[in-house]
Amino acid sequence: MQQAHPRPSSVPSGAKPEGETQAPQLWAWVEASIWTKRMLAALDNGVTGGKWYSLMDKVTAPRPLAAAWKRVAANKGAAGVDGISITRFKARASHYLAELARDLRAGRYQPLPARRVHIPKGQGKTRPLGISAVKDRIVQTAVKLVLEPIFERDFLPCNYGFRPGRGCKDALREVDRWLKAGYTWVVDVDVEQYFDSIPKAPLLARVADKVSDGTLWDLVQRFLNQDILEGMRQWSPLAGVPQGSGLSPLLSNLY
Repeated sequence: MQQAHPRPSSVPSGAKPEGETQAPQLWAWVEASIWTKRMLAALDNGVTGGKWYSLMDKVTAPRPLAAAWKRVAANKGAAGVDGISITRFKARASHYLAELARDLRAGRYQPLPARRVHIPKGQGKTRPLGISAVKDRIVQTAVKLVLEPIFERDFLPCNYGFRPGRGCKDALREVDRWLKAGYTWVVDVDVEQYFDSIPKAPLLARVADKVSDGTLWDLVQRFLNQDILEGMRQWSPLAGVPQGSGLSPLLSNLY
C-alpha cells in the first residue's frame, strides 16, 4: 500500500503560535478605588505564596460599592424578587449602600433568590436567565472588581469571551490575521449547557488557588448556592454558575 506524502505547509515560517499574539495586558480598565499602584505592582510581580489575603475589606469599602452601584445602574435591568427597581434603589442609594456594607462586614449578608426568566435563543430554544435583586447585583459586581484582575493575569491572550476590553470583533480580527498568515483549518467545539454544568467544588478550589480570604471565598460560595425562583417553585441548583449574575462570566472563564 503506497503511503501518501504530506504536502508542504503553506504557513509562513514567521507565523507565531497562538498565545504569543498579544502585548502584555494593560491594567487601565481596573477599578482605581481598589487596585492602587501598589496593588498593581504586587499583581505584576507576584505575591507571597501566590495567594491574596485580606480582600474582603475592598468589597465593603464605600468607594468600591459606589463604583459597583454605578455600573449596575448603567446596565439598567429589571427588579429582582424584592421588587426594588433601579429607580427605587437610586432614590435611597446612600441608605441601601450603607446597609449593604454593614451586613457584609457583620457576615449576615445573604443573597435573595434569583428570579428565573427564559429568553429566546433561536430555533425555538430558550436560555434561562436569573435576575438577581439590585443589591445582590451590586455585591456581585464589587466582588468581580476585586477578583477579576487576579485571574485575568493568568488568562491566555487567545481567549476573547467575557473579558474586559475584549469582544467578538477582536476575535474576528484575530481570525482574519491567521487566515492571512496562511492557516486554513478551523476547529469548532462547543460545551453543551456549560454555565449550568460547572461543578461547584472544583470551581471554588480554583478560586482558593489564588484567594486566601475565607470571608470572600464564602461570599462567592453563597452566590453559587443562590436559590432560584421560577413561578411558585424555589430550589438551590446542585451545579453551575447563575447566568445573569455579575460573577458568572469571570467564574465560567476561570473554570
